Amino acid sequence: MALRRAGTCVVCGAELPAGATAWWDPGRRAVSCDHHGQPTPDSDRGAAEGAVEPPAIPLDRGTAGGSARLEYEKRHAQREARLEEKWGRFASVAKFLSDDPQSTTAWAKGGKGEEEVGAKLETLTAGKAILLYDRGVPGTKGNIDIVAVAPSGVWVIDVKNYSGRVERRDVGGFFRTDVRLYAGGRDRSKAADQLGWQLTAVTNALGHVHIAAEVHAALCFYKAEWSLFAKPFQHAGVWVTWPSRLAESLNASGPLDEPMVSMIAHHVAIALPSKG
Repeated sequence: MALRRAGTCVVCGAELPAGATAWWDPGRRAVSCDHHGQPTPDSDRGAAEGAVEPPAIPLDRGTAGGSARLEYEKRHAQREARLEEKWGRFASVAKFLSDDPQSTTAWAKGGKGEEEVGAKLETLTAGKAILLYDRGVPGTKGNIDIVAVAPSGVWVIDVKNYSGRVERRDVGGFFRTDVRLYAGGRDRSKAADQLGWQLTAVTNALGHVHIAAEVHAALCFYKAEWSLFAKPFQHAGVWVTWPSRLAESLNASGPLDEPMVSMIAHHVAIALPSKG
């Protein structure tokens, strides 16, 4: 049939524009490229049961913290080159007696946090969620730390390697409410606000993949402190949490079965390629 609107092939992930000739599977409400042929009787039976065949193409999951580590290495190398140019044969002494500035080491710290959070989530969600790391957003220089596709939905995760206690504070005074997000005694509210463009990027990347699941946003604090009876909470529509509790949210029952998780993960991986 000729598509009335654009779609995405569930076999190879190719974008199909409106008017393209493709196969339509009404049971799955999914399309496949014309050259993949008509569904076989076996796939028809699967469609009648609501199954979605996972794509056959390799999945590029990326590397946790990859671009942060590359940025650190680039800045570190640039600093060492400047020291060599300035001090010549005494450069090794200058390097030994000085350290990288905080603006450089922050990249290494961030990359390490992303790597360790990714490893913990992999262990705690094994077999249920698919984690995509360090995703680039075409047309921007930014990246998304983790996109998780899980039974509970699609999650946009920003890892924060901050120390100190995470808490909400109302700084509005007697006559107005102004709730802020604090970590280590510093206002970190902007961290939640800045997830907005990432959430939009992932929502746009899903395109015409019709899923009955919400796209969630989460700030995952890696080494922060929490009160004894702390629970994850929302700030500006963003979940504020830590790795073990985030894994529970990912694993929670939801609208996506295993084939749908695989199909959506492949689609997002193509639309938002890895940077690291």
